[in-house]
Formats: sequence, C-alpha cells, structure tokens
Amino acid sequence: MTDTLVREQTPIRPDRPPRRKAGGPVRWALRLIVIGYLFLLIIWPTALVAQATFARGIGPVLDALSQPEVIFAFQLSVSVAFWAVLINTVFGVGISLLLVRTRFPGRRLLSALIDLPLSVSPVVVGLALLLAYGGRTGWFGPLLENIGLQVIYAPLGIILATTFISLPLVVREIVPVLTELGTDSEQAARSLGASPLQTFARITLPAIRWALLYGIVLSLARSLGEFGAVKIVSGGVALRTQTATLLVEERYQQFGVANTTTAYTAAFVLALTAVIALIIVALLRPNHGTAKERS
Repeated sequence: MTDTLVREQTPIRPDRPPRRKAGGPVRWALRLIVIGYLFLLIIWPTALVAQATFARGIGPVLDALSQPEVIFAFQLSVSVAFWAVLINTVFGVGISLLLVRTRFPGRRLLSALIDLPLSVSPVVVGLALLLAYGGRTGWFGPLLENIGLQVIYAPLGIILATTFISLPLVVREIVPVLTELGTDSEQAARSLGASPLQTFARITLPAIRWALLYGIVLSLARSLGEFGAVKIVSGGVALRTQTATLLVEERYQQFGVANTTTAYTAAFVLALTAVIALIIVALLRPNHGTAKERS
C-alpha cells in the first residue's frame, strides 16, 4: 500500500527527446576542413623542407652536417637549450610553489608577469636585454665587462634571452597540478616529522613529475628554435655566437646550391627535433591525469 502511494505521489517526468547527433556528412565535412587546414599550414610546408633537403640525395646533406660552422651552431644551440631548460626547471618549480602554496601581496601581478614572454615579441625581449646589458650603453653591461663578464654578443646573452622566452612553459604546466593536488598530503607528512625537503622529494615531486617532464620537453623544443631574441643579443658571428636558427637564415640568404642545401639541412634537423618533442609530449599526455592518480 505504501509503495503504491509513493508511486502515485511521484511526479511523472516527461521523456526528454533524444539528442540528435550531427549527421554523417556534416561531421566528415568538419573533419576534412580541420585536416585540410592543418595540412596546408603545418604538414605541407614541413614536408617541402624535407623534400628540399634531400632533393640532391643524402651526400650533400652529410657534407652540410660535417661543416665546422654547422657543427658549432648545433653544439651552441644544444648548450644554450640545456642551460635554459635547467634554469627554467629550477626556478619554474620554485615559482610554481610560491604561486600556489603562499599568499602574498602582488601574487597576481607576479602570475601575470610570468606570461609576459608569451605576449611580448622576442625581438622586443632581445632589445630589452641589449639596453640592460649592452657593453657601452647598458645599465649593467659596463660594470659586468669591467669584471670580465660579457653578456651581449656572447653565449651568456643567448642563454639569458632563451631562458626568458621559455620561462612560462614549465610554470604553466606545474601550477594546475599543484592546485589540484592540494596540501593534505604535505601537511600529513609534516605532522609525521618530515622536513620541507623530505616533503618535497617524497610527496610533491612525485605528484608533479609528469607535468614537470611535459614542461621540460616543451621548453627544450622552444629553446632550440628561438630566433628573434637570439638574433638581437648574439650578433650571429660564425663559430662564435651563431646558433642553428641563425645559421639557417644566413645560409639561405647566400648564393649557391651548397649554401641553400646547408640551410635546408639545418632547418630539417630543427624540425625533426620538434617532431620528436611532440611525439614525447603525446606519449606523456595519457599519463597526465589527475593529481591523485599521479600521486
């Protein structure tokens, strides 16, 4: 009897109309538009670079890679990228912890300044570093050169410019993970007597390891391909301050098939490095789940 009254008093909800799925032709048309857009914007130009690189066979490519200027340019690019990624990893983790775990005046301003390299042209960044660390007219340049430390037109200036450009990539990957993670596990570790260093090494770092690695890969790819800021602060002198991207520009502007092949070869290596970085990121993305799953 009671069940009958409950059923009678329960309001009958009208059946909702089933959601209509997008028709097959429309869905396929949208897919073709997206694929065509990506093909014309990314895939086709990159394929043309690869085609131009191997247009004369593998021999000229190997000859281009064996040139001292090319070897030095890639060695310098890798060295600069290594130091830029190392600096951004250390300070990126510290800045992320500062933004998420503490509250202080100017916190939102600091968070906005982190994104400044993404909104400002790299050429402007290079010019700012030139005005700050220039050897003659810079604010700190003359003082640093008096103690034997040259920044502009030296590898140190290239490292500064590359570090500035790629700074937000590590921070913006770690901050959301730290926010989602919360502080319960860290507080529990401290209550059990763990030091701040032990808490970071055993609780925080394992929880953010995938986001940190994801940011490192993106920062590495960005550092290897930087051009605008590096061109301003380096001078592009061969066998001294010429990176791989500057080598591509210089050789492409020169006459001769050999110079063009060298430019295409260096560009192909840089593009291949970026593709490998994207593959690594794609492999890491499935593991980039919730903070609780990672911890």
